Amino acid sequence: MSEGLPTRSQLLRACREDVPPPGHPVLLRARTLADLHIRRIRVDGECSCGGDERRSRLIRDIDRWVEVRLPTARGGAYLHTESFGSVVDRLARLSAYAHAAMADDQEWDLWFAWERLAESAVAYEDLVSELSSGRRRLPSVFRPGSVP
Repeated sequence: MSEGLPTRSQLLRACREDVPPPGHPVLLRARTLADLHIRRIRVDGECSCGGDERRSRLIRDIDRWVEVRLPTARGGAYLHTESFGSVVDRLARLSAYAHAAMADDQEWDLWFAWERLAESAVAYEDLVSELSSGRRRLPSVFRPGSVP
């Protein structure tokens, strides 16, 4: 697999419990994030996604990996509102919630969960396209020892 940004399909596939993710650094971390969200849903009965150190580290690792592989953004590139790792974490959370919703009898919850996942996946695909072409840029990744 190329070391570029994963496609929407690759990312969604990596977030599924029954499919082992390929060796891509972002996909491996996405799978771990999805596993963390799945455990929370099973324990709490809902997706209470408060901050924890492991999720933060995974998000930061994704951000750092992506930062050095993106082309330089053009002068007028729009700034995205969140980091790439945060976007991946959100997709992992929505994927975990959508798969958990299939076990419930609430038709509305199931439809809503899958609709949110589908919309977010399309937005992810748009973001990858805009980042790859230099039309969008990401917030700076904080590095220890640098001025925030």
